[in-house]
Amino acid sequence: MPLEQTINDAIKAAMLARNEVDLRSLRAIKAAILVAKTAEGANGDISEAEESKLLQKLAKQRKDSLDIFRQQNREDLAAKEEEELLVIERYLPKQMEEAEIRTVLTGIIAQVGAAGPGDMGKVMGVATKQLAGKADGKVISALVKELLAK
Repeated sequence: MPLEQTINDAIKAAMLARNEVDLRSLRAIKAAILVAKTAEGANGDISEAEESKLLQKLAKQRKDSLDIFRQQNREDLAAKEEEELLVIERYLPKQMEEAEIRTVLTGIIAQVGAAGPGDMGKVMGVATKQLAGKADGKVISALVKELLAK
């Protein structure tokens, strides 16, 4: 079932259950899907990969806002962002474990022939494409730095 249909069904369920947190979060996802579908150059439909990217973008926005609100001691706003993040993460594909990412990155480093920290760009280019939707960019970057420093 396409993400949009899943979200619409979840919105109906949240309305019936009077669950404000889910409703607010699901409406944000639906709005982002509609924006993506009506964006210039879009053909009115988005692929599964684009849906995944969209959800990751929404999750990253929530995480960034959460960090900022916590730094500014705004726990009321941080709590809202955290609630929305939890709902968005329900629809994200399962993220890879650090050990799995490390194994994939070791293979990529061997594949591109990276020898040191100067080759990080080569490795990151391949790694971000290969691990898109499966791992967070910050985690990939930190592991690549660690592996190339050895």
